[in-house]
Amino acid sequence: MNFILKCLYVLPLLTRFSIMLTAQTISYDASRPELKKIEPYQLAVTYDKTTHLIFPSRVRYVDLGSGYIIAGKAEGVENVLRVKAAIDGFKVATNFSVITDNGRFYNFNVNYDKVPLTLNYDLTALAGKPQNNTALFPELGTATPRSVDKTLSNIYRENKKNLYYGKSRSYGIQFSLKGIYIKDHKLYFHTELKNKTNIPYLVDFIHFKIVDKKMAKRTVSQQQIVTPLREYQPFSEIKGQSAIRNVFLLDQFTLADDKILLIEIFEKNGGRHQVLKVKNSDLVKASLIKNLGAK
Repeated sequence: MNFILKCLYVLPLLTRFSIMLTAQTISYDASRPELKKIEPYQLAVTYDKTTHLIFPSRVRYVDLGSGYIIAGKAEGVENVLRVKAAIDGFKVATNFSVITDNGRFYNFNVNYDKVPLTLNYDLTALAGKPQNNTALFPELGTATPRSVDKTLSNIYRENKKNLYYGKSRSYGIQFSLKGIYIKDHKLYFHTELKNKTNIPYLVDFIHFKIVDKKMAKRTVSQQQIVTPLREYQPFSEIKGQSAIRNVFLLDQFTLADDKILLIEIFEKNGGRHQVLKVKNSDLVKASLIKNLGAK
């Protein structure tokens, strides 16, 4: 049974298997009590077939212990990792580690098995488990990815409007900024896009950029792109007679008197573009997250 993951159970579903991992445990080394040990999962791979691991969020980092195995994200998918043996029948165990966008650290011990019991593993069941092994990312400062994701979720769920920021309306599309929030030197922008027509609105991309108020000369040097660090859910398609909301996370900033922030959303294969204008007086009125009730 050395070819299945430790602490797994298998649920038959028609002719397929759904594999769920128990929470990765952390123990202590008796000789070094100040150090925490993260117990690895046990995984088997083979040379002729590919093993897939489904993670609860985007795979951000992968490190392989040796050249006995190869790994890479599945094409076009951010949370699925492909792993297989690079050498047929390798005898010495190896390992690999994964860090995902929610800050979770995963460690796997890998052995070779000619015929593994299963090739597909679902780690999404761990999404709601307590995370004792959380990685910190430079762009988030001292905040953990889990706390940031929770704040994004709270703003989206409570769906409050803390100030009136104005709206962009044209061609039956309405783009609005419902609120701006501040926490841990980060700004959260709560947006809403409504489609009052019967034609679906396909989102091409969204830009946040700082420009001169007058914008008399539209040169690159007069535009500063502000890239969101995270978003609650990506805008993709807004069906006819419907609406969708999103929350964007940006680094804290303010604006000079002669500058404004533009939030632009562009339609794919269309011309129903929308633009919101945010002034410095709007930014400095950002609501504290604690007043929203987000923990």
